[in-house]
Amino acid sequence: MSQQGETDRLVETTDRPGGPDPEMQDPAAAQAAAPVTASITTLGVRGEEREDFTKAESKRLRRRSLALLGSLAAPLKLRLVLLGFVVVVSTGGQVAGPALIAWGIDNALPDVLDRNDWMPAFAVVATYVVVAIAGAVLTAWYTVLAARISQAILFDLRKRVFLHTQRLSLEFHETYTSGRIISRQTSDLDSIRELLDSGLNQLIQGVLYMAFTAIALVSLDPTSGLVLAVSLVPLWFLIRWFQTNSQTLFRSTRVTSARVIVHFVETMTGIRAVQAFRKESRNRDEYGGYVEDYRVANTKVFNLFGTFDPVLVLIGNATLAAVVIVGGFRVVGGTLEVGALLAVALYAKRFFDPAQELAMFYNGYQSASAAMEKISGVLEERPSVPEPAKPTRLADAHGKMDFDGVEFAYNKGKVVLPEFDLHIPAGQTIALVGSTGAGKSTLAKLMARFYDPTRGSVRLDGVDLRDLDPRDMRRAIVMVTQEAYLFSGTVADNIALGKPGAERHEIEAAAKAVGAHEFIMALPDGYDTDVNKRGGRVSAGQRQLLSFARAFIADPKVLILDEATASLDIPSERLVQEGLETLLADRTAVIIAHRLSTVAIAHRVLVMEYGRIVEDGTPDDLIAGTGRFAQLHAAWRDSLV
Repeated sequence: MSQQGETDRLVETTDRPGGPDPEMQDPAAAQAAAPVTASITTLGVRGEEREDFTKAESKRLRRRSLALLGSLAAPLKLRLVLLGFVVVVSTGGQVAGPALIAWGIDNALPDVLDRNDWMPAFAVVATYVVVAIAGAVLTAWYTVLAARISQAILFDLRKRVFLHTQRLSLEFHETYTSGRIISRQTSDLDSIRELLDSGLNQLIQGVLYMAFTAIALVSLDPTSGLVLAVSLVPLWFLIRWFQTNSQTLFRSTRVTSARVIVHFVETMTGIRAVQAFRKESRNRDEYGGYVEDYRVANTKVFNLFGTFDPVLVLIGNATLAAVVIVGGFRVVGGTLEVGALLAVALYAKRFFDPAQELAMFYNGYQSASAAMEKISGVLEERPSVPEPAKPTRLADAHGKMDFDGVEFAYNKGKVVLPEFDLHIPAGQTIALVGSTGAGKSTLAKLMARFYDPTRGSVRLDGVDLRDLDPRDMRRAIVMVTQEAYLFSGTVADNIALGKPGAERHEIEAAAKAVGAHEFIMALPDGYDTDVNKRGGRVSAGQRQLLSFARAFIADPKVLILDEATASLDIPSERLVQEGLETLLADRTAVIIAHRLSTVAIAHRVLVMEYGRIVEDGTPDDLIAGTGRFAQLHAAWRDSLV
C-alpha cells in the first residue's frame, strides 16, 4: 500500500507524536542533516519564500549547501576517486590530438620527404588512433560511473527529505505548506538531478580540458601562452559579472517556481471549496500573476545568457586571431614550426569551447544551488517536539493522565492555556465541552504530544511525556481527529495501520465494534476494496468509521476523540457509541464534541472557557444544575423538538 499525500503518517494512531520514528531513524542521515552553521530560515514571517538574503546569509547558505552535498558524497569516496582517475586520463587523451599532429608535421613528415622513412608517420597515426579509441572508451566509462554516483546521491537525498519531514513536528507542517514540501521533492530535486546527471560532467571535463589545453599550448609555444594569458583578463571579468547577476536571478526563478507549484497544489487539493465558492476566476488571476512572475524571472536569465554567450565567442575569436597573427610572423621569421602553429591555433580555439559548456553548467549550478538552499533549509529544521535523550520506558501503561501547572501558547504573548491543572484517573472517560477557541483541541494536542507545554508538565502514569519513549507513547495514546485520512490501498490495509500485521479476524472484529462491518461488506470487494485516493470511494462518515476501527485495533490505554463523530449521521453515531462503550470500559478517554449526545457516555464532563475549566462534574449533576453545561444541554434538547 502506497502512503501518499501531505500527511504521510498515520494521524489517528500516531499523529506525529513528536520525535523521530525509531524504526525509521537513520543515524548517518540525521548526523549529516544536522546544522553546520547558525540556522537561516528560507521562509518569511507569513510562510512565503524569501528572496531578501544578506550577503552574509547567502554565504552561509552556500556553505550549508556544500556541507550537505559533502555529506551525500562521503559514502562514495572510492567511486569518486575512480571517477577522477578515469576523467583525467580520458581528458588527457582528448587533448593529445593537436600535439601529435604537430609532431607528425614537424618531424614525421620531413622523414618521409627527406629519407623516405615512413615509420615515424605510421607511429604517429597509430598512436593517434589508439589514443582516440582509449579516450572514447574511458569517456563512456566515465559517463556510466558519473550516472551511478549521481543516482546514488539523489536516492540518499530523496530519502533524507522524506524521512526528515516525517520527523518534524506538527508546528512545522502547519507553517510549511504541503505545496512547498512537494516543490522540494519535485522541481528542486529535479534541478539537482540535472546538475548531477550532466552539469558535473560539463564542469569536470571542461575545467580539465581547459587546463590540459593551456598546458599543452604553453609547452608547444610559451609566446602563444602569453597571448592566451592576456585573453584570460577579459574572460575573468565576464565570468565574474555573470556569476554576480546569475546568482540573484536563478534564486528568483526557484522562488517563483515554488509559488506556482504551491498555488497549483492548494487549488487542486481544495478543488471542492474552489468550485463551491466560485473561486475559479480569482484563482485564474492569482495563478496568472504567479506564472507571469515566473516568466519574467526566466526572461531575465535568458537575457543574461544573451549577453554572456556573444561576448564569450568574441573573446575566443579575438584570442585565436591574435595567436595566428603572432605565430604567423614567427613562422615567417623561422622561430616557429608550421606544425606547432597549427597545434597552438587548434588549442587556442579549443580552449574556449568548454567555456560555453561551463556557462551552461553555471546555469544549472545556480538553479541547483538555489534548490539545495531550500532543501538544506528543510533538513536543518529541528523538531519542536524532540525525542528524549534518555527515554523512559513504560511497558505496561495504565492510562493515568496529569496536567500540572501547564501553560501553553502557539505564539509568544498569546497564551491559550494559562496555569492549567487536570488529573484524569486511569479508566475514566472525560468529555470536554465549550465554545470554539476554549482550548479543547489544544488540550488534546498536548496529550498526544503534538506540542510540548511552554511551562509545566503533561504526564502519563507519572512520566513526563517529554521523557517517555516515543514507541511506548504511540502504543499507549491514540488520537482520532475529525479529518479521517485514508491512504491508497484496501479497506483492510487502512484498518491494519493501527496494528501492523493484524490478522483478518482482528480487522473484522475492530470494524464490527464500531459498526463499520455492514457497509464494508456492501463494498464491491468487501475488505479488499481499494478506497482510492483520500478515501474517494467511501463517504465522509464511512471514512470516520474506518478511522475508528483503525484506532480500536491499536488497543490504546488512552483514546482521544477530537470531534471524531462530527461526520457521522445519527444512526452511525449510535452504532459508534455502542462500540465506544465496549472499547472504553477499561481505558482512559477524552472526548471533544459539540454533539451533546456523544457526551452521555462520559463519566465526567469538563466545561472549558478561555483555556480554563469552569465546570467539572458528572453529566447528570451538571444537567441538573444551572451552569453553562445545563444551558447548552437545554438548548440542544430544544433543537431536537
